[in-house]
Amino acid sequence: MRVLSSQAYASEVCRKEHSHLALSLMSSSRGIGLIVGPAIGGYLAQPADKYPGIFSVNSIFGRFLYFLPCLCISLLAIAAVIACFWLPETLHKHTEDTMLNSSTEAVEEPCSDLNAEQSGSGCLSLFTNWPLMSTITVYCIFSLQDMAYAEVFSLWAVSDRKYGGLSFSSQDVGSVLSISGLLLLIYQILIYPLVANSIDPITLVRAIALLTIPLLSSYPFMPALSGSILQLALNCASFLKNSFSVTTMTVFNILMNDAVSQDLRASANGLSVTLMSIFKTIAPAVAGVIFSWAQRRQTAPFLPGDHLVFFMLNVFTVIGLMLTFRPFYARNGTSNH
Repeated sequence: MRVLSSQAYASEVCRKEHSHLALSLMSSSRGIGLIVGPAIGGYLAQPADKYPGIFSVNSIFGRFLYFLPCLCISLLAIAAVIACFWLPETLHKHTEDTMLNSSTEAVEEPCSDLNAEQSGSGCLSLFTNWPLMSTITVYCIFSLQDMAYAEVFSLWAVSDRKYGGLSFSSQDVGSVLSISGLLLLIYQILIYPLVANSIDPITLVRAIALLTIPLLSSYPFMPALSGSILQLALNCASFLKNSFSVTTMTVFNILMNDAVSQDLRASANGLSVTLMSIFKTIAPAVAGVIFSWAQRRQTAPFLPGDHLVFFMLNVFTVIGLMLTFRPFYARNGTSNH
């Protein structure tokens, strides 16, 4: 529901020409989460052991090792709830009369195209809206790949080098995610709007998919590196992968909003988030099974060890790429057949 509400809200409070920036800023929350989340978990867990001068072993923080990070997360959630009271309501309609008004609410425009009209069938019309359903399908495929990557990345990084991993600690993984999250935040604010305004949305998705294939293929070769070279390569790869994922998700959010009228925008986002959640539920289980299988194939002649894992991630990438072409994919305003 949080994702659904934020996507619909972001599309409601902006003009059409600012939709890319609005949704990219919303996606930047992921970058912030990648900075704050690993820091909270990695540096505040077991505080009595890490900071004995501040936290006593006999205190509540010593007896409950993960109470401090959970407390911090709860306080952040409370702050977010309080901030919601200052958000303006967006349940309004745009008419010619109100468009002449100079108030903030009046100059807003629906972010959907003028030809994205409601068919009269209500929410059921979403399932016959092929531009919407084809976008949601591709969105789900890329979401599955992204979630599977997130599951595999940590497992691969902390696994022993003899099994093709990096032998990282949990704090090492958190540091990589924090650095890539900071870079991602900068990318979303400064670079993405320029890219989105100069490249057609679906062309941007296809370009990212093509770039993702060699990027994922490079991961199994990183255990051969060490020291600062490994850190540089891994941080660059992590940043690129996360920026590719966030860009793709932002583009699909825009395409989904363009495919329906304002009245159905919240329902369309609800449908997309529901289906995406199903794929994201399947992804960790599938990724875990493939990763376990790959650990037993270290000497296989074809795709040994973690080569198999990242190959399977690329399979999902290729499937998603293929589904962005006709006859499967339909842009808004094109025929459903």
